[in-house]
Amino acid sequence: MSIDITQFYQVFFEEAAEHLATMESLLLELDVADPSMDDLNAIFRSAHSIKGGSGTFGFNDMTEVTHILENLLDRLRKQEMKLTDEMVNVFLEAGDVIHMQLDVHRGEGVVDEAKVMTVCEKLQRLTTTAAPAAGTETVAPEKAEITEQPKQENAYGFFDEQSATTGETDSGYGFFDELPAVTAASEGLTGQGYGLFVDEPTQLPSTPQQAQQEIQQGYGFFEKLVPPQAAPAVAEFAHPERRSGEAEEGAVVRGRRATDKAPASADNTSIRVNVEKVDQLINLVGELVITQAMLAQSAASVDSGLYEQLQSGLHQLERNTRDLQEVIMSVRMLPISFVFSRFPRVVRDLAGKLGKQVELKTMGEGTELDKGLIEKIADPLTHLVRNSLDHGIESPEKRLATGKPEKGTITLKASHQGGNIVIEVADDGGGLNRSKILSKARERGLPVREDITDQEVWMLIFEAGFSTAEVVTDVSGRGVGMDVVKRNISAMGGRVEIESAEGLGTRILIRLPLTLAILDGLSVAVGQQTYIIPLGYIIESLLMAESDLRTVSGGGHMVHVRGEYLPLLALREVFKLPCEAANKDTRIVVIVESEGKKIAVEVDELLGQHQVVIKSLESNFRKLPGISGATIMGDGKVALILDVAALSTTPGRQNKMAA
Repeated sequence: MSIDITQFYQVFFEEAAEHLATMESLLLELDVADPSMDDLNAIFRSAHSIKGGSGTFGFNDMTEVTHILENLLDRLRKQEMKLTDEMVNVFLEAGDVIHMQLDVHRGEGVVDEAKVMTVCEKLQRLTTTAAPAAGTETVAPEKAEITEQPKQENAYGFFDEQSATTGETDSGYGFFDELPAVTAASEGLTGQGYGLFVDEPTQLPSTPQQAQQEIQQGYGFFEKLVPPQAAPAVAEFAHPERRSGEAEEGAVVRGRRATDKAPASADNTSIRVNVEKVDQLINLVGELVITQAMLAQSAASVDSGLYEQLQSGLHQLERNTRDLQEVIMSVRMLPISFVFSRFPRVVRDLAGKLGKQVELKTMGEGTELDKGLIEKIADPLTHLVRNSLDHGIESPEKRLATGKPEKGTITLKASHQGGNIVIEVADDGGGLNRSKILSKARERGLPVREDITDQEVWMLIFEAGFSTAEVVTDVSGRGVGMDVVKRNISAMGGRVEIESAEGLGTRILIRLPLTLAILDGLSVAVGQQTYIIPLGYIIESLLMAESDLRTVSGGGHMVHVRGEYLPLLALREVFKLPCEAANKDTRIVVIVESEGKKIAVEVDELLGQHQVVIKSLESNFRKLPGISGATIMGDGKVALILDVAALSTTPGRQNKMAA
């Protein structure tokens, strides 16, 4: 029976990436002087599972590296040699190489063969020359030689992978495990089989009922698609000689040890769902919300006394629709630990390169954020953490000289505040130097005054090409990165704030919406058009007297609000809407702020606050200047969502913004 094994590639890619993440996390937490045997065993099993899967799918380059890595890890977990800092460093490098190879098999990037060879040589050298652990005899290392064995399809339709060093079947170590041919013929299953990717023999099901349950729940790497009722009985393990000694260690299956209690019910299980399907669900629920709003608006004109049952049903529909929307939106929410987990490695590597001692603290890792934002926030946070390490944290000598602990601290924190998520990157370093930043700004020709606020000074570091580094290195100094941070965060509908005290440290706050699919906004009318202003940008709305208006050179206008003059932006002029007779005694303005800049947006009428479903204009129409998206209101009309960040940079040049 032939199987198209390529259909399972994606499952392997995802599982391998999870194993690599587990390995890196455990390696970074290892106490080199007294490593945990549980952690060493878990690291070994992760490497072993990757080796098994890659061998099965024919990814021999990954198999070769993981085999050499596995040899060294095996000796460590058997306490035949002593763990060293050099070993941990090489293990991390090996993880990077395997990840690079994995990306290539996914169709991304290219393999740096020189890097692969270097890592393999380092691992081989450490396996050969590392000192034995105290009280043990020196054991000759295995040869790290991989020979490709012919894969033959057995009676169960799976491949037996042969060990490179012993020639024994390696199914007990994470390859396709074959269940023995027992009573299959009586069950009408001749020529078929049932198998799982497993890490240890203890993972094999012991009863037909357990086998059927594991097929249904997706237990292990993946299951062969055999009808559940046809699950064969299980007699003995294929390799009973491997059960002693290794079964006690427990196995890791989808992040859970086999020795842990299995889930009591299907309520605790999970499934992998393509994110496109989730997006389709979100889009359909958005349409349902819009339809419900349209029905509610139509029913508002109906006599509630005569149609009490209709009104009651519509209210119930609204509650159910909102609940459904929240549940569907939560499916796309992921804990920010998906991003935070990459930074222990970043801090460790960069601190070593810079000769600094740094401790990373993370808080609020369980705070959830939309998957789309999770993917986009990773790069800006990486820039900020690297900047804190390079510019913020001082050298150990300088810290000791100023009375600080030798080891600096960088803190990553996430929390929910209202409808936003706030991510904090803080360090206890030297802080920002006001005079140095102002001096650098003048050198670059930026228009700065001595009396500007600290907040305005700090925001200068986000200007393109701005850097206070004295020397250009491979870490920083070219003035790129921080401007990208601000631009990317603004594109997500967020904003950046900085707090700093010289000698004490710096704190950078990023405020983001919880999701990119739903928006809380204020709807305003300009003529016959309706616009949505995102609530996150709004400071206040007010009536402005004509006497508060000032004309400036070039034809622009300023409005006086509580002692400060703000640029006035009339949406009617920005979007070239027809002029209508209006009361010139007062004007309605909405004060908004973006990237530290305030402007007054003039509108005709405030309609109310709404939670709206965002529709992309770029994918459905085309990009419009000053507009970030659109939504459908309860009356069925389209309302455009204002891009406040873009509008705040255009006072005095309104005509250029017209669509």
